[in-house]
Amino acid sequence: MRETCQSVEPIFQLLLSELKVSTNASEQHCWDVADRLLKEVTRICVESKRIQASGDPESWAFTLAKHRLQQCLHYSKLGSRRGRIELHSTLSAIVYRYITPLQTQFSYQARLPLIEDFLQGFYMEALNAFRREAQLLPSYTPSAPLQLAEYMAFTERYAKRRIPLPGNRSQQLIILRAQTFSQQQPSETPVDIEQAAEGMSSEADGAWNAASMQQVREQMVAQEPEPVEDTLRHTVIAELISYLDERKQNDCADYFVLRLQDLPTSEIENILRLTPRQRDYLQQRFKYHLVRFALSHRWELVHQWLEADLDRNLGLAPQQWQAFQVQLDESQKALLALKQQKLTDTAIAQALGFTTTQIQKQWFKLLEQAWEIRNDFWEMQNG
Repeated sequence: MRETCQSVEPIFQLLLSELKVSTNASEQHCWDVADRLLKEVTRICVESKRIQASGDPESWAFTLAKHRLQQCLHYSKLGSRRGRIELHSTLSAIVYRYITPLQTQFSYQARLPLIEDFLQGFYMEALNAFRREAQLLPSYTPSAPLQLAEYMAFTERYAKRRIPLPGNRSQQLIILRAQTFSQQQPSETPVDIEQAAEGMSSEADGAWNAASMQQVREQMVAQEPEPVEDTLRHTVIAELISYLDERKQNDCADYFVLRLQDLPTSEIENILRLTPRQRDYLQQRFKYHLVRFALSHRWELVHQWLEADLDRNLGLAPQQWQAFQVQLDESQKALLALKQQKLTDTAIAQALGFTTTQIQKQWFKLLEQAWEIRNDFWEMQNG
């Protein structure tokens, strides 16, 4: 039974009332989730030397409780299917460049099965950690919508936990797991998921049973069709990281992965061990490569994802599209018309009497013009 005191009771009531108002969960499920969130927050405040030294652990407890609550409600609003897609996409983006055997370059398509295998194991590791930390039975498996939302929010936090390393460094737990997974990946035989998730305690080993694995798989990571925009987003992220790796821009790829996690600038600088000036230079170099990727290397993929492909007039409204065409000279109009016919750059070059490189440069400029028109319109709308 939950032991209450004057300092924690208001937090519990806040959590409980918000869960009741914001979800359709039963009274019991709201009470259980509120109780578990309170216990987690209380444990963190008691164990954290920094919080204890602050002199105001109660304020910290309220802040942490609200943060945990918002994460849970975020996944609750998404629902189990959309929530699973977002969590899966977020974690896939974090581990993508770490899921590959040593000294081996894998294509995007080749990495996907490895990422899926790794995340299947990681979801179970997170479930086992959730059971332990919430003091639940080894047989507990989330099934109700609010329980699943609570589990998904915990899994994201668990994945992003920072683990201290030698030399005053730290790294996210899921990245350490992904690196271990890749190092232990046999060349010809399936990987042992339990070895990959080396942090699982012996207490939780018994929970690794077929029934719970199957239920979580069905609820969380079943291979159901993803919305086109989610699939494209995942592909764009993976392709951009591969593009950077191929050009030996590993630091740019690291910077991109950290940006995907919405980390503050100061934390990115700390993780990459950069001064503000070095980080600014890296950011500018990343932007350069991002523009090249979006307007040249994989412009079709990026514009399809942004719903700004040629079938949608490059994302321009009718009046913008007309204004855009007025700016073009005759050769540019011819290039645009041939692009709309889905011809290859080689065929277009032959038709217009240019080299393929010249065609690509001209097309880059056209896409840049359209991009500027869209940006100008966006700034007017949001300025």
